[in-house]
Amino acid sequence: MSDAPISLAEARAYDKKRWLWPMGFGIVMLVAAATLAGWLSGLTVLMFAGPITVYGIVPLLDFTIGKDSSNPPERVLAALEDDPFYRYSTYIYVLVQLVLFVGVCAIVGTQPLTIGQWLGFVSTIGMLSGISINTAHELGHKNTVIESWLAKIALAPVAYGHFYVEHNFGHHSRVATPEDPASARMGESFWRFLPRTVLGSARSAWHIEKRRLARKGLSTWSPRNEVLQSWGMTAVLWIGMVAAFGIQLLPFLIVQAVLGASLLEAVNYCEHYGLLRQKDANGRYQRCRPEHSWNNDHIVTNIFLFHLQRHSDHHAHPTRRYQSLRHFDEAPELPTGYAGMIVLAYVPWLWYRVMDPRVANHYGGDIRRANLDPRHRDRLLARYPPPLTSP
Repeated sequence: MSDAPISLAEARAYDKKRWLWPMGFGIVMLVAAATLAGWLSGLTVLMFAGPITVYGIVPLLDFTIGKDSSNPPERVLAALEDDPFYRYSTYIYVLVQLVLFVGVCAIVGTQPLTIGQWLGFVSTIGMLSGISINTAHELGHKNTVIESWLAKIALAPVAYGHFYVEHNFGHHSRVATPEDPASARMGESFWRFLPRTVLGSARSAWHIEKRRLARKGLSTWSPRNEVLQSWGMTAVLWIGMVAAFGIQLLPFLIVQAVLGASLLEAVNYCEHYGLLRQKDANGRYQRCRPEHSWNNDHIVTNIFLFHLQRHSDHHAHPTRRYQSLRHFDEAPELPTGYAGMIVLAYVPWLWYRVMDPRVANHYGGDIRRANLDPRHRDRLLARYPPPLTSP
């Protein structure tokens, strides 16, 4: 293999999905168009384009279109990383989402709506707000001022700004351990995971900022507290929307935020379910490795979520941009994309039937090496008894 520097044009040729990435915000625009068409035409079912797309169309397209597990060669990664085309797709996404959010707020706050139309708008914006958290996730890992602020802006509508702090400095250090509020335990339903991760993540973000500011000799209530900055942005945005379009908008803002945050946490639930980093002889957790994240290579969800499903490489290289994330053959694989898996997550008995055998198989039948929910440990060990000789 040649060690000669590769040009940007040559590097671009290796990315087979290059011209599909703008569909990240393109899908948002299509969903918005369908929703508005439904409102204007009176065809209310179209106004539910958000949940229909997330829970129906994307999983179906994943099933019909299939996977792409190809990786760019190592020698082109640096050139792909420097290509501004990929950054601009995420920047435009944030702008599109913000314009759409304000536009729908204007309609909901000022126009007469039926209950069905209101539910259509709030469910669709809730889904899109939740997906925009993933764009904030991609931007929030980058070390540029503009991307850090775009991440916080993307989190403002859904009132989840503390995610910026907790994910980068909490989840990434404690991933796949019982101490991580964002890593689901085997036997833990999504509905039990949801309040644990929401409250635990907010608490974790606050303590992370408190410690960081204390090291700098600053008060927790300093204007430099990034959790307060993010929550302040939500307050300004929401107060601005209510001032512009009326107090009747407030329930809409709250419900779409709840829906958006719960969608994010459904994805979090899938990403590390039951996986556990073992401890070394010194009692410290081993480094995060490919086997500590569930992955998937279905194309449509990967376009929709900027390669989030190549989650093992993301944890190995958090600042790596989405276009350069790689597939690992040794990483555990979900049976379908995250979009389909979150539908399963909402139905615990179905989720357990699909995922618990996979967790057991991942650990060679010895689920004592898995991240078990303490409340269900005995039941799980009875169902999946450890082998007489551990592997």
